Amino acid sequence: MIDNMPKAVAALIAAQHNFDSEAYSNCFSQTATVFDEGKNYIGRSEIKDWIAKANQQYKIVMEPLEYSESERTLKAKITGHFPGSPIVLTYQYEFSNGLIQSLKIV
Repeated sequence: MIDNMPKAVAALIAAQHNFDSEAYSNCFSQTATVFDEGKNYIGRSEIKDWIAKANQQYKIVMEPLEYSESERTLKAKITGHFPGSPIVLTYQYEFSNGLIQSLKIV
């Protein structure tokens, strides 16, 4: 694991490895937003539904490569059941009270 990674990001990665959509969504504030594949998901309930569906469809495994504190970004190798796997994605975070307030996946 990367040393300088915020607790919420480390918890999100652990939840992803267990395909635990409840634990994943609990890394976010109640009003958080996620932007992925051109769509916004708003609030824990939508985030939980989004990641549960993605986990079922793609079986995504995240391998953290690098976290930038100054840019609040995580680069991770993503492997799963999708065309082009594996790929490296950048996760851009904003935080509020120790939880993820915003996540943009690019």
